[in-house]
Amino acid sequence: MTSLERLKPLATCRDIPGLRSAMSALCAEFGNVTRLDILTVAEPTKRHALCLVRLDCAAHEAQLIVDVGAARFGDDLLLIVDLPKEDSQ
Repeated sequence: MTSLERLKPLATCRDIPGLRSAMSALCAEFGNVTRLDILTVAEPTKRHALCLVRLDCAAHEAQLIVDVGAARFGDDLLLIVDLPKEDSQ
C-alpha cells in the first residue's frame, strides 16, 4: 500500500476526534503512540490538519517516515492531512 493510499482515509475525517482516532489507528501499526497533537489550519478554500506524532522508539518512527511519508519536525513527526471544507459537512 502506498503512502497516499494509507493517508486517504484520514482526509474523510470531518472532525478532530475522528481524525485523532484514525491517526492513532494508523500510527499504532508502527508502534505505541506516546504523543499525538492535532492543529487545524483553515484557508478560504481548504482545511488542513497538522498532526504531530511521537512513537515509542526511533526505529518505529523511522518506519513511519518511510511507509507513510511523515517528516521530522523537531522531536515529533509531522503529517499534513487535507480535510473536507467545513461548509461541506
